[in-house]
Amino acid sequence: MTGKDSVVLVDKDTMPQIMAAGEKGTTTVTTLATVESQPNKAAERGKAMRQVVAAFVANLGTINTGLIFGFSAVVIPQLQAADSLIPVDESQSSWVASLSAIGTPIGCLLSGYVMDNFGRKKALIATQIPTIIGWIIIACASNVGMIYAGRVLTGFGSGMVGAPARVYTSEVTQPHLRGMLCALASTGISLGVLIQYTLGAFTSWKFLSGVSIVVPVAALILMLLMPETPNYLVSKQKPEKARRSLARLRGSSYNIDREVEQLQSFAAKTNASGKKSLSLRETIQALVHPSCLKPFAILTIYFMMYQFSGVNTITFYAVEIFRDSGTKMDKNTCTILLGVVRLIFTIVGAILLRRCGRRPLTFISGIGCGFTMIGLGVYLYFKHQWDTAVPPIEPTATWFPVACIFIFITTCTVGFLIVPWVMIGELYPMKVRGLVGGFTTCMAHSFVFIVVKTYPFLTHVLERHGTFILYGCFSFVGTIFFYLCLPETKGKTLQEIEDYFSGRTKTLKKAKQGSNDQQEHEGQQMLLANGAKPSVLSPEKNKLLP
Repeated sequence: MTGKDSVVLVDKDTMPQIMAAGEKGTTTVTTLATVESQPNKAAERGKAMRQVVAAFVANLGTINTGLIFGFSAVVIPQLQAADSLIPVDESQSSWVASLSAIGTPIGCLLSGYVMDNFGRKKALIATQIPTIIGWIIIACASNVGMIYAGRVLTGFGSGMVGAPARVYTSEVTQPHLRGMLCALASTGISLGVLIQYTLGAFTSWKFLSGVSIVVPVAALILMLLMPETPNYLVSKQKPEKARRSLARLRGSSYNIDREVEQLQSFAAKTNASGKKSLSLRETIQALVHPSCLKPFAILTIYFMMYQFSGVNTITFYAVEIFRDSGTKMDKNTCTILLGVVRLIFTIVGAILLRRCGRRPLTFISGIGCGFTMIGLGVYLYFKHQWDTAVPPIEPTATWFPVACIFIFITTCTVGFLIVPWVMIGELYPMKVRGLVGGFTTCMAHSFVFIVVKTYPFLTHVLERHGTFILYGCFSFVGTIFFYLCLPETKGKTLQEIEDYFSGRTKTLKKAKQGSNDQQEHEGQQMLLANGAKPSVLSPEKNKLLP
């Protein structure tokens, strides 16, 4: 049987009879379908490894954010030690912990402007410079003022890297990879925290500062080799550069022209490419549009609830909290194990994000953080009673507060530490994505500063147990908000998400099966009208990306 005969046979109206006619006929049809689907899959999805490498390089700077977060947990006990080169009191310690979060919001705001006017790539390069300078100042510090200055500068760089890393990742990756790769930022932060916890248990804080310089230097050099995002280039009316960027990110077998056309069409629909830059009036109009205000409100409340769950209190004061919990385990060993658990479950959360979506992981975090913080608070209440009794009572079940802290980090990491950061790169409209992404990270880190700075104050007003119970209540209230207001963006393109918040579509939920069948039937009728053969209408083409 020739290839021509096979086509004629498949084109018969009685295809079910042909499929049942014999083994040979069945094999022929299957082979044709397989041959037909292979080029389509290659055209649909680019080279995954290229996108992974680009996302990894873009998120190298987030490891530095973790270094900054974990630094105070190990440096404060060293500064408070009797033989400290730079002795500090409780007030100065709280400033050492929280000052990085003062520089961060400023960096967040600046990063949005740099991203939208100079590009995502240049923003990621520029963010490393203040970070490098900050670590050098800390490493050379001879008084607490120099530590303050270094913390502000490193925090400033940390703020600048947050939004560009996530926006860059979301724009260079395809929907089936985007959720998992956007979570690299959270993985990087957790890795940085673990590095500081581990090295800080065995080295001095000056050596730790010197080692920390390596990460931003590597991020700067490698980012010079990466392409700009195609979305940004199309928005600046540079389609040829966008094609070259996509060729590096997707590979030669990918249908580059089609994606560029889709980006141009969407940019024209949203007026994102009408000018190379927006005027002040146009920028304000874009910022107050529902497509921007709605996701900004959702993410701002998300970050507030997530920060007041107590996650960065645990991160910034880990050694101190383990010391005061009454556990008989070594506080440095507990802190290192906490960093390991955080890193492992950040990776687990990144994988689950692709499979489960944003909402389920958020609910796991909200409920888990609520129960564990209240459980820790109740135990610390009884410990306070035991310590103040006459005579003092020996604490029992000292494993319980450690278990609460570890379960808290586990549940918090899989949702709270990943989902809102991923959504920064997903929810906002293209023409102000960088700017409003900077605003959002600014709000997020402002909450970090508030929580970290007020922790010592709250422990004096509410006692330690009351503070953690308060954090648990915030988590439960946040869970109710997330259930009512948080959209599910799993498997959705950035264009679909923007259409939803703009009101052009009413829901992000999948259409019912009957509706899908009707759309598929209409699509097949249209293709038949255009001369397509029934044999090439494969249902694989109509599947949504996972």
